Amino acid sequence: MASASESRISICGRFGLKPLTKQNILFYYVPIQGVLSYTALSINVMNPTLVLRIFPKRDITNILLFNTLLGSGLYLYNRPHLSILPTKDRLLYSSFGAVTFSLGSVLIWAIVRSLVPQNVALCSVCGIGSGLAMIKIARSYTEHVDAQVPKKA
Repeated sequence: MASASESRISICGRFGLKPLTKQNILFYYVPIQGVLSYTALSINVMNPTLVLRIFPKRDITNILLFNTLLGSGLYLYNRPHLSILPTKDRLLYSSFGAVTFSLGSVLIWAIVRSLVPQNVALCSVCGIGSGLAMIKIARSYTEHVDAQVPKKA
């Protein structure tokens, strides 16, 4: 008979997920949740009226931005190129990267929104598409920087 932890691991494994540990929650699941919030933020900036129809009593922009900052900050904090730094510098650099990436994205979406015809579907596609492109570029960049760090023996 399988133990409870073995059955949890096999369930996680079946879905391609990592087991629920403190490390995985902070540096795997929170960044994934950050990507989801970032994608929702792109829709929110590109189509504020659409999001207001879904959440009429609450502006969720700050919630989405906070979750995006948290996810991208933890993703950067755990990267190999920052692992050799003191904790205070890792916090500073990962926070700076998260804020720069997130607010830069919001600025790009605001500019794109002013250029694209006011069509809900088109704005949503432009927001999601540009957001996914920026995530891919950012991930590729951090992997490139990480590759410059000598491997530990």
